[in-house]
Amino acid sequence: MALIDTQGGGVPREMRELLRLAGESVARDELADALLRLAQARPEVAQAYYLAWQTAAGTYAELGSARRLPPGAGDPAGASDAELLAALAARRELDVATLRALPCWLAGRLRRAGIRDGVALALELAPGEPGLLLLVLAEGVAPGLAAWLGELLAALLGLARQQLRPAPLLQADDAPGLLLDAEGGVLDLNRAAHRLQQDCAANSTAALLPVNHRQLVQACRGQQRAVGPVAAEVGGRSLLWQFVPVDGGRVLARGRDASEQLRGEREAARARRLYRVITENTTDLISRHTPDGRFLDASPASWTLLGYWPEQLRGLRVRELLHPGDLGQMRQAREQLERLGYHTMSYRLRHRDGRYLWFETAARAIRETYTGTVVEIVSVSRDITARVQGEEARRRLAEVIEATTDLVLFIDRGGNLTYLNQSARRTLGLAEGAAAPSLAALLEPAELARLLGAGLACAEQHGVWNSDMRLHAPDGTASLPVSLVLLAHAGADGGRYFSLVARDMTERELRESQLRRHQDELAHTARLVTLGELASGIAHEINQPLAAVVNYAGASQRYLRSVGQDPQAVERVAQGLERITAHANHAAEVIRRLRAFLRKGQRRMQALDAAAVAREAVRLCAWEAAQAQVAIDEDLPDNLPPVYADRVLLEQVLLNLLRNAIEANREAHPGTPSRIRLTAGLEDGGQRLCIGVEDQGPGVGEAELEHIFTPFYTSKAEGLGLGLSMSRSIVEGFGGELGASRRAEGLRLTCSLPLAGRGEGDAGQRERQE
Repeated sequence: MALIDTQGGGVPREMRELLRLAGESVARDELADALLRLAQARPEVAQAYYLAWQTAAGTYAELGSARRLPPGAGDPAGASDAELLAALAARRELDVATLRALPCWLAGRLRRAGIRDGVALALELAPGEPGLLLLVLAEGVAPGLAAWLGELLAALLGLARQQLRPAPLLQADDAPGLLLDAEGGVLDLNRAAHRLQQDCAANSTAALLPVNHRQLVQACRGQQRAVGPVAAEVGGRSLLWQFVPVDGGRVLARGRDASEQLRGEREAARARRLYRVITENTTDLISRHTPDGRFLDASPASWTLLGYWPEQLRGLRVRELLHPGDLGQMRQAREQLERLGYHTMSYRLRHRDGRYLWFETAARAIRETYTGTVVEIVSVSRDITARVQGEEARRRLAEVIEATTDLVLFIDRGGNLTYLNQSARRTLGLAEGAAAPSLAALLEPAELARLLGAGLACAEQHGVWNSDMRLHAPDGTASLPVSLVLLAHAGADGGRYFSLVARDMTERELRESQLRRHQDELAHTARLVTLGELASGIAHEINQPLAAVVNYAGASQRYLRSVGQDPQAVERVAQGLERITAHANHAAEVIRRLRAFLRKGQRRMQALDAAAVAREAVRLCAWEAAQAQVAIDEDLPDNLPPVYADRVLLEQVLLNLLRNAIEANREAHPGTPSRIRLTAGLEDGGQRLCIGVEDQGPGVGEAELEHIFTPFYTSKAEGLGLGLSMSRSIVEGFGGELGASRRAEGLRLTCSLPLAGRGEGDAGQRERQE
């Protein structure tokens, strides 16, 4: 190397140009052209290429203005020269034949260019920037000469870099330092930068710099001032770089590892953002106050809770919003804060619209470090109006439960009593403080099973279940009838509990018993009235068989006198006696039906064939229907299930409905024939039996339809208005319903009754209670 004279004197022009350009820190393309000109000046070299390693692409790419190699085969996006980079790092030189055998992108490019002889040499134009010099040799030249030429060029570049004036204190600086050329290429680096590159496992020294370091170098040189600090993320570290212009158009990049600092700043910024998000979005009011209670600041929740924006609260005293009844509590709060440093209280604040809301506030005092004086108060306030109102409602409800005369009992899913109010304890004879008895001691086994079975299931599904039962005192001394309501409630833990509200129905039983007796009296009176109205029809039914009896008796007497002359007279007398017997029995049956209809006494509830009862009612009013030219069409199936009712009372109801229909037809069709339709069938999914009477009368209006079952309401000139009212009371006593609906012509009255298998239990219970 001593033979190389950098001042001239026998040194080739191309070599002097390379040394000059390297000393002036020119762009890498210009330096690459000078290197290629020097290499091609040798007669042994047919063609030369310089390719720099592209870290981002993972391939080698040509520098300078020399001719380019053709692209390789395949998808450029999947190109890689990593195998070649590793091979050159290990061996420093490869012949072209070996290179073409490697699985890399450049090997394909050489194959397509038809290059078979030559050598690839590892050569860096700038420290830390890998590259290779590809020399295509002339025919007959040994590869060893190319290797020697590569070593010479590398030595020249190293000598040129040594002639550069190093940046001040670059090597003595403990901070990583890089000397950059005008294009941002690395000219030199200190030991700290070298250690940093190793610690970050960077492929090149330039990888330590920000991705836009070339633009930063140009800005630094153009403005002749320091630029930075600028962050770069390398190998999980955060580096801050400062770019400083130095002599010769170069730039000194000084860096430092700021990972911990930036991480702390990012965490602090994240914490500040999180605090701001929480403060701005929390539903609680966060506020700061002076020791005398003035607002210093407040979170935006102040608008939602109080109707004031934070700016409107600043400087306002809390006592100006405080309820007059809570002023004393605020004075006590200041004393607690001064003494303990924290305090929690509940009080009322006035909303901007004038109403008062309940708040719960947790306040903490901020003290001066040296004197301990309270300089600020920080508060977190929550609207608890709903909670206070709920607690007040529960307190009032508890007072009502204790004061009510109804029996209130709480039970769990297993049927265990957990609470009895005062009325329940008095009624059941339990002393104050005595343990609650078991539910089995208060109810009959069948009723307890019904309550815990169907009752709990219905209450859980629909929220409520009710029934009539009898409660027994635990000592067995007394029992009382109650109307029981079972309610389901959701507990705070998500579980279920149930309450029983029982009302003493002893007085109601007495009133119902008296009412039934009164209804029986009214029904009997109504039957007498009905009998009077049907007297002519009854007389006709009795006179017909009696007249027939008289006629057949007279004829039989005449035949007896002519027995001697007429041999057939005895047979005719016998026929007459048979017919006399039949008509007498018919008259007796009419009398029997009338006596049964007029019978007075207690109800006899039994399973009845509704079709048979309906036919009997038709027979009772048949004569009246015939007189009014009204035909009764019966649609009564014979296979209907039985109903549970009193036969006489049900017959009276149907007779009332039929006679009302006859009267309506007579009014609408005087002197002309008309029809009534009597039907029976199941309804409500086969749960009830419905008996309907449809007439062809004038009908009623919507207003009249609401009052036809009202006592003493009638449209007849001579009517009392008690027939339909009494009929409804009778049907409801059977557990059924009596209703009316308008038709296009006339009115339809419907008697709906429970079937014997479903209504018998409740009706029987009412009969026993009577």
